Amino acid sequence: ETADPDFLFEVLTSLSKIGGPESLELFRSNINNDDDLIVVMSIEMLAELKDDQSIPALKGFVERNNEDDRYEVCDLTTWKAVECLAAIGTDEALDFIVSNLHHRNPTVRRVVTDSLTVMGSRAVPYLNKIISPDTAKDDMILAANVLGFIGDKEALDGLMDAIEKQYSTDSSVKYAIYEAIGRIGTMKGVISLIDGLEDDDELITVAVMTGLDGLVNPGVTKKLVEIVGQGGSKAGKILRAIVTAKAVNVFQALYAEGKIGRFLMNAVAASKDAEVHEAFRAKLSEIGGAEAEADMARLPEAVVAGGKRALAVDDSKSMLTSGGYEPTVAENGQDAYSHIELSEEFDVIITDMNMPVMDGMEFVSKLRQTNGYADIPVIMVTTESEYSQQELARKTGVNDFITKPFTADQLKAKIAEY
Repeated sequence: ETADPDFLFEVLTSLSKIGGPESLELFRSNINNDDDLIVVMSIEMLAELKDDQSIPALKGFVERNNEDDRYEVCDLTTWKAVECLAAIGTDEALDFIVSNLHHRNPTVRRVVTDSLTVMGSRAVPYLNKIISPDTAKDDMILAANVLGFIGDKEALDGLMDAIEKQYSTDSSVKYAIYEAIGRIGTMKGVISLIDGLEDDDELITVAVMTGLDGLVNPGVTKKLVEIVGQGGSKAGKILRAIVTAKAVNVFQALYAEGKIGRFLMNAVAASKDAEVHEAFRAKLSEIGGAEAEADMARLPEAVVAGGKRALAVDDSKSMLTSGGYEPTVAENGQDAYSHIELSEEFDVIITDMNMPVMDGMEFVSKLRQTNGYADIPVIMVTTESEYSQQELARKTGVNDFITKPFTADQLKAKIAEY
């Protein structure tokens, strides 16, 4: 009954430590308090007590944060509301979380993704509903990404159906689905991955080859020997994909296959990527023998990049190398910002939009507030189709966008503009 927010907060803190359902109604009644700290405390306790009666109010936080005048900033209460819904875990709660995979605020999207990933196999049936021909492109991409992060084999049938029944012909959707199938890593998925080698898109072949590298068996080797042995553009595409993906296990399987092994070794030697050379040199050392020793000698020890440096918060490293840049690679925005904190200098920054830990928007916003980084060109890699997302990204300091998947030439041309 107190009107003093400080005293109320102390009471709620004590009750949260005592625990038990007796205080549930008090926490529930304070979910819309004017004091955000009291609201957050109440939401956290509703999560601990798994109060399904609070679901409508929790959904309200997320929905309000998606409105035109509020989506640019993720409220702490929204963050906690998503986590609380995940903890409650009813069908209504989980369906709602999944429906917000493409929330307009990137931080909310990240919290949704992280919550579903932590949830693991329990989230798979709800994500599988999104892998559908009726689903928007961006939602299907994000659902596939999360299913890949979870890595549960129950997701495989839906992902394979999406490819086989062509739920989408969009290359970015297929890329995300093949990546997810590869991450799940079951022998059943090999069927879809092998079929994916028929796709004309070279970047999709790279995604397929990355997945196959962890699933090499005599059947996979036989199929690859058959395709490459036929020669032509398809063979060249596969050899280049093996190199770009650093698929060292596939390389080992094909290395002893006579002319095919020679063709593959030539493709490795032709790469300008020092990390590619390092990866295959290590595999050749493991293979051993006079021929492997001779092939190791073909690989240069270092590649001179011409003095230009790029920070890639994405998987575009090999493309940057081929464009004459020395790439520094980061897994997410937080990892990338650690390089900025060390005052490292870069000529260009390529960053993804949707990432775990710290998304691209938050990273760029922190970057632009750091002395010395106000004018460095930032190009954002995205699969987003909503104009509002690009406008929000530009406000944080992004200079331009490139749609994933993209080629090295497309990236080179985009950088050249700046």
